Amino acid sequence: MLVWRAMVSPPKVHAQAPARSLDQRMEALKRANDIRVRRAQLKKDLKDGRARIEQILHDPPDFVSTAKVFDMLMAVPKFGRVKAARFLNQCRISQSKTVGGLSERQRAELIGLFNK
Repeated sequence: MLVWRAMVSPPKVHAQAPARSLDQRMEALKRANDIRVRRAQLKKDLKDGRARIEQILHDPPDFVSTAKVFDMLMAVPKFGRVKAARFLNQCRISQSKTVGGLSERQRAELIGLFNK
């Protein structure tokens, strides 16, 4: 007869965020909101054809560096979930990869797909 034993893992310890003053929290919130507004405007510009994804990928503004590449592709006209995922898969890029986290190879391959 086999006896199954449950593996008991140690309890997870959650890291606490450092204590911040009200001024620090408000400043961080202001910066985050500013980034969201600028990204929203960039996505609108992409959708309207006033900005080109190749330029953004080649030399990303600082407010785009933490944005997901998948989300930026979704803002390009004629791009939906399937086409964006296919482009990322062709370049061996995870859907959770950020624009700032792209390697030079990934960046070059992705830009090359747009220039075909």
